[in-house]
Amino acid sequence: MTKAPSHKVRLGLITATIWDNSGFYSVDLSRSYKDSSGDWQNSTSFTHNDLLNVAKCAERAEIWIARQANANK
Repeated sequence: MTKAPSHKVRLGLITATIWDNSGFYSVDLSRSYKDSSGDWQNSTSFTHNDLLNVAKCAERAEIWIARQANANK
C-alpha cells in the first residue's frame, strides 16, 4: 500500500510533493507535460522558464514544513 503525500504545492506545471517520513519531511519536485499521445507525464528536468516556479514551490514547501514543525511543538 502506497502512502499518500502529506501536502502538494502546485504552480503552473510545477509540483512540490511533500512526504512525511516519521517527522522527517522530504520534497519531490516535478514538471507535468503532455506526451505525443496527449497523456500527462511527469519529469524532474526543468527548462529555464520553469525555474521561477520551481523556486516558489520549494519556498512554499519549506514554509508548509516549518508550520508543521511549529504546530507539533
